[in-house]
Amino acid sequence: MSKINDLIKELCPNGVEYRKLKDIGEAFTGLSGKCKDDFSNGNCRYITYTNIYNNPAVKLNLDDKVLIKDNEKQNVLKYGDVLIAGSSENMEDSGMISVVCEEPKENIYLNSFCFGFRLNNDYSKKIIPGFSKHIFRSANFRSQILSCSFGVTRYNLNKKLFLELTIPIPPTEVQEEIVRILDKFGELEAELEAELEARKSQYEFWRGKLLFNPKYPVAKMEDICVINQGLQIPISQRKTEPGHNRYFYITVQFLKNEGDNYYIENPSESVICKKDDILVTRTGSTGKIIYGVEGCFHNNFFKVTPIIDLNKKYLYHVLNSTQMFNEMLRVASGGTVPDLPHKKFYKLEISLPSIEEQNHIVNILDRFDILVNDISVGLPAEIEARRKQYEYYRNKLLSFEEMSCE
Repeated sequence: MSKINDLIKELCPNGVEYRKLKDIGEAFTGLSGKCKDDFSNGNCRYITYTNIYNNPAVKLNLDDKVLIKDNEKQNVLKYGDVLIAGSSENMEDSGMISVVCEEPKENIYLNSFCFGFRLNNDYSKKIIPGFSKHIFRSANFRSQILSCSFGVTRYNLNKKLFLELTIPIPPTEVQEEIVRILDKFGELEAELEAELEARKSQYEFWRGKLLFNPKYPVAKMEDICVINQGLQIPISQRKTEPGHNRYFYITVQFLKNEGDNYYIENPSESVICKKDDILVTRTGSTGKIIYGVEGCFHNNFFKVTPIIDLNKKYLYHVLNSTQMFNEMLRVASGGTVPDLPHKKFYKLEISLPSIEEQNHIVNILDRFDILVNDISVGLPAEIEARRKQYEYYRNKLLSFEEMSCE
């Protein structure tokens, strides 16, 4: 921080140059004239919306491919190009940006739902790509992006207004020092994410080994539990505020972290889910498990209640395993929206060790679960803390006093 302040005092004591994007470069389009078949039989890499959304520095080595014929005229990406996701499902994600921070070793193209921005010759020497990947995701620039995004169910970025937006252009030495500091946060986050992936693989291995040990006897679900199906409550009967005898209404949207929260008054006991109850998604996101949530549940779910001496958390780990998820999908009926029937669910088999062994397995898997999934502790919490630290310093370092361009 002190070195950056010293550089600014030395190199731009009267403030930093700000320029409109239209004055330092021009926009270019993504792929055009492509049909669905071109993306199933591709021969060239292209950059997807997801790639842009997830990565400040776009990944060029992913195997997303599109068919490009000989002599076909399409825009090819270059080092330093700024890639913009022009459409999104919500305002907050509108206009997310990624930057080409390495020299492409082959012709790579841009998704048709996105557009690019390329600096002109003068400013391509004044703005380093590493600086671009930070400045275009800074709080100041994101606030500008939101001012030129419009829509109702889908939000689109107005390209003409986008080119009217401004960015600061500090001296190269200042940019390099900012990039050096901010990239360290990114490197640390990447190390933590790699460790998290390794832990998840380890968790998956031990979960399968512990829960599906061939030495254990097996039992059908119908012999160890009963299931209740929820209710489909009309919108007119859903309340938007909690209150006396109102229960949170658990729907498939809860799994996707979207939609409004609703509450149901005085539901019957059979459709009430307590914190230690297990919900299995019957349809919509078949095979997904909800545990630790209280409320009244939609008829897209089964509530699973043991009828024998059984550790509920053990049953949760079994039902939440990849093996059981695949089994539920295998027996589900239907096409694009699978449906898990009661009778077929009851016929599924699980390993059933002694209650002492169940308790031991739960103790091991709970510790793994906290480490890889709990957002308040463990690796996810540490990654989130590093991310917030990076965002704080990014916004602090990328706020400059503006120098008049007159």
